[in-house]
Amino acid sequence: MKIVAGLGNPGPEYVFSRHNAGWLAVDHLANRFSCGTPRMQFSSMVWSFFREGEKVILLKPLTYMNLSGKAVGEAVAYLSAEWEDVLVVYDDVALPFGKLRLRAKGSAGGHKGLLSILGRAGGLEVPRLRIGVGAAPDQRGIVSWVLGNFDKNEQKELPTLLDRTAEAVETWLSSGTEKAMNRVNASQ
Repeated sequence: MKIVAGLGNPGPEYVFSRHNAGWLAVDHLANRFSCGTPRMQFSSMVWSFFREGEKVILLKPLTYMNLSGKAVGEAVAYLSAEWEDVLVVYDDVALPFGKLRLRAKGSAGGHKGLLSILGRAGGLEVPRLRIGVGAAPDQRGIVSWVLGNFDKNEQKELPTLLDRTAEAVETWLSSGTEKAMNRVNASQ
């Protein structure tokens, strides 16, 4: 079993914010795999499907970003999953817009949603796919930047970025973290 957790914030004001890149990716995957209507479980919106004989759970935590570990931890515990079988998908201001980076482990790098998950996991070995949303301009604070919507040019490129993100997740699902890292990170 694999779990793909896309991080974001509930509420209409956040739908197309940079901070909801993980949620947008999970929505895209749910559509791509024709998952239908989500169910409510693990303090999340949840979809499931089978890919190559393996069950895949898609999660959109409804706990708000900073408490993402609660929702993801509930799913991992209930499903008796291993943390290395969880892929966390989230926004990253340290990467230029549109760049993807897959890692097997590491620090949260200041991302409070990932920090919450790592705290729940009790270690740094949780695979993650970072979606570049670009750094905040000098005149704009980081919070207002990530909670702000993608600009018009970014919105035009968003469908392609979400396709690439879905392909990266599919590679992780079929090939595992190490092979997926080589492929995803090399294509950037």
